[in-house]
Amino acid sequence: MTVAQKARLFIMALLVIPTTALAGWSLYEIFRPNGVTELEIAQLGLALMLFGWLSMAFWTGIIGFVLQLLRIDPLSLKKQLATPAGTAPLSQRHAVVMPVYNEDTQRIMVGFEACVRELVQSDEADKFDFYMLSDTRDEAMAEAELRAWQRLTTRLGAYADQLFYRRREQNSHRKVGNLKDFCERWGARYESMIVLDADSIMTGERMLDLARRIEKNTDTALIQTIPMPVRQDTFFGRFVQFAAHLYSPMLATGLSFWQTDSANYWGHNAIIRIAPFMQHCGLPTLSGRAPFGGEVLSHDFVEAALLRRAGWQAYLLTDTTGSYEEVPSNMVDYAVRDRRWVQGNIQHLGLLSVKGLKTTSRLHFLFGAFAYISSLVLFSMLALGTADALIRATSAPQFFSSQYQLFPDWQIARQDMMMVTMWATAALLFLPKILGIVLALIQRRNDFGGARKLLSGAVVELAMAVLIAPLMMFYHSYFVLSVMVGHSVKWEAQAREGRMVPWSIALRHTQLMSCLAVAWGVTTWYFTPSLFMWLLPVLSGMVLAAPIIRLSSSAGFGQAARRLGIFVIDQEARECMALKRVRVGMKHFALTRQQAVVPALPEPHWTPMVTQALDASPLPMRPAINPANS
Repeated sequence: MTVAQKARLFIMALLVIPTTALAGWSLYEIFRPNGVTELEIAQLGLALMLFGWLSMAFWTGIIGFVLQLLRIDPLSLKKQLATPAGTAPLSQRHAVVMPVYNEDTQRIMVGFEACVRELVQSDEADKFDFYMLSDTRDEAMAEAELRAWQRLTTRLGAYADQLFYRRREQNSHRKVGNLKDFCERWGARYESMIVLDADSIMTGERMLDLARRIEKNTDTALIQTIPMPVRQDTFFGRFVQFAAHLYSPMLATGLSFWQTDSANYWGHNAIIRIAPFMQHCGLPTLSGRAPFGGEVLSHDFVEAALLRRAGWQAYLLTDTTGSYEEVPSNMVDYAVRDRRWVQGNIQHLGLLSVKGLKTTSRLHFLFGAFAYISSLVLFSMLALGTADALIRATSAPQFFSSQYQLFPDWQIARQDMMMVTMWATAALLFLPKILGIVLALIQRRNDFGGARKLLSGAVVELAMAVLIAPLMMFYHSYFVLSVMVGHSVKWEAQAREGRMVPWSIALRHTQLMSCLAVAWGVTTWYFTPSLFMWLLPVLSGMVLAAPIIRLSSSAGFGQAARRLGIFVIDQEARECMALKRVRVGMKHFALTRQQAVVPALPEPHWTPMVTQALDASPLPMRPAINPANS
């Protein structure tokens, strides 16, 4: 670890630790006058964990705000932004790879073609080859992929010899095995690979920029972009999309400040130097049972950590232009995706002891897991607080704790400290959001349709975030407990296109939560009305969970919000060519389905692969972690 990186982590520690300690002390001062009980000690312990997490996120946002406001590069800390990669011609060959698994054929082909056309129409077209790496198991989907692939190669004409489709017979080790197979067979041909997800869209400018950066910085093995959500129609999807566009630049700048050359990898919309990836990123099957044993699920975090362990640098680009993805359009699909990530991220806790990892990489592991565990911590705090209040409400007060005590021990309520703690917690939660809004008003208001539309969208986003927070707290708590008791999950293709969640599904996914909230609310209202008022924002969201899920999945509400100027983003006002290609392509397919037009298709045949590269390939990837996690 460099001196600069140690200094920045030390700065973060100087900010986070005192903030956490002060928050813990204020809570202790609330408990202390009446004697600290065992339940309150447990609450203090959980609170310190939670305040530590909130403080880290808070100071990351504050630093990002200051650097963005002053237009200071988070890596060099110079007034001007980092020198761009420029327009120098590429000297190496690069691959663009898209692993797919049981995905909607039309969507992946439209997105893949948009990315291909972005590059083949550039001056560097001859420096890129394009691979669709299919792990599709469904035979009908596989046949549809192949037929759609042949139409794609026909449309691209002269560039078809740069396009390759491969479907594995066995999809062992999921996406990890898919990319491993590509690297072992054809990786020797290329300096790097730009990894796309099935819903990724990237502009030619961004992909060329990544390739130039990886060639220019010979000690760098990974450059991660920030994939910005796009193409959302439902109210929930547009809410997530707007929040990402509003806050991501500031938060990414703060992240880049303290992680410097040890950035994380998020699995897609990034460029990876193939040789070090093959040499250092082989992943074994870990010994033991789930959640810490078995296949490495959230492989991207681990691969970034292994590259840093080997001495290679990894960076996060804080410029959010030109890199896009899609997000689940409703809360049910969003929670299903989170369930997969919960298991993968908790598994990282078992890798904290792997030898040679950088401190920043261990922090990525820890924070990635705690992003979900924090919900269980908060839920436990609320449950313990309720239990403590109920015990006090149903027990006769003890005014004399000693037989020879002259004066009674009056119950003391530290209202002053309660208010201070409440407002301080609110600041930790909401001040970064408010600063993100202020920053956007100063520097990017036109990206959101002007100040009025930006503010209206921000107000609705804040209200929506508060409303759905209890739902996500419950879901994440349930997921963490499920993982801890050994329940596994299937990593299937996620739902990507918008859909209205039926009432039956909304009720099925919320009935336990809502019943618990009703019982919780009735009990606290009867015994401790003051606590009930404190819990009301949490309980309201849980009780109304089914209507929230149902109504927020409405595309009609989403489009109405857009007409009112709520949740407007820059790529809707100034759509780039790559996104336009996807929009037009998907519209064409939709019209084709409505008109029941079935074009004549040739009989499928497998696209020839570059098998001659096999002889020139490097040695196979080998596990870089001891299966016993030593």
